[in-house]
Amino acid sequence: MRARIALLRSMGTARPYQDTKPLEIVEADLEDPGFGEVRVKMAAAGLCHSDLSVINGDRPRDMPVALGHEASGVIEAVGPGVTRFSPGDHVVLVFVPSCGHCVPCASGRPALCEPGAAAAAKGTLLGGERRLRYKGEAINHHIGVSAFSTHAVVSENSCIRIDKSIPLDRAALLGCAVLTGVGAVLNSGELKMGESCAIVGLGGVGLAGLLGAVAAGAETIIAVDMAEHKRALAQELGATHAIDPTKEGAVAEVKALTRGGVDLAVELAGAAPALKFAYEITRRGGTTVTGGLPNPRAEFTIPAVSLTVGEQTLKGSYVGSCVPVRDIPRFAAMMQAGKLPIEKLMTHRITLDEINEGFERLATGEAIRQVVVF
Repeated sequence: MRARIALLRSMGTARPYQDTKPLEIVEADLEDPGFGEVRVKMAAAGLCHSDLSVINGDRPRDMPVALGHEASGVIEAVGPGVTRFSPGDHVVLVFVPSCGHCVPCASGRPALCEPGAAAAAKGTLLGGERRLRYKGEAINHHIGVSAFSTHAVVSENSCIRIDKSIPLDRAALLGCAVLTGVGAVLNSGELKMGESCAIVGLGGVGLAGLLGAVAAGAETIIAVDMAEHKRALAQELGATHAIDPTKEGAVAEVKALTRGGVDLAVELAGAAPALKFAYEITRRGGTTVTGGLPNPRAEFTIPAVSLTVGEQTLKGSYVGSCVPVRDIPRFAAMMQAGKLPIEKLMTHRITLDEINEGFERLATGEAIRQVVVF
């Protein structure tokens, strides 16, 4: 069949993107699902900095590639060997398909699935196939999903079934922003009721993390970002304080507010200076979690002795240390109960043809979470 996709042919295109149009909307040939695969009719797909970092060249991928990874949709067809899904099922797509057999998967850490990571690096689905072609040329899949498309073939291990009562435009955010942000706070950071928490970086993922801190019952929640409008939104969502990290004395201000530093600092900006700030505002005995994706060449240094004398913990969080089959239904239930009002993060609903304008808004910091609605 044919599918309309957002195709990236080369990285590093100059801005503004609404003029240079790095993403070309084309009709591609989409093969039928193979063994262990399903075809999904997309309902909604979110624009994320992980997509932007491929467009601008910060995180190189083999070209050409069909972008998009945060999405929801309805299963249209299943391939041979698929027993867990049926046509008509509503699903959230996850960008790390877990094989279930490698050491991380068997240890309960599917976000670190080794075959899943290898497939993402090669631009294939979990089974090693590419199901998209344009003018006879094979198109790489973006981390197993390629969500900026009317239809996609994905591994069944990239799908999590959700209740049909959940609005699919909100459900799309469960696949990345919520998994990554809320998971970094609740799973990786293990934030407890009454503790203090700082969220450094207030994009869609960071604000999702802030919602997680509110849901966890943190007493003090400090929102950190250079953008005033993002700090203001964070306070509307439940932050008790908002701080510009570039302001003189910002670290001292956080320490004064929290009697020496926060119990948990979560960096979700994807920048080494943000991680440095998060570490500096963490109290002795506290934990710093980083879930952002900085440029691979970026480096971060700390006084080595601080880990010992302060008993500080510094840890990474990929996909929020989540187990998607457990956490997506859990976070969806919290969303339905009003405990994770992620609809407040959705600043724009756009069409596939408006996607270049959307990525320019993301690059300038104007938007929080934009969703392509199909």
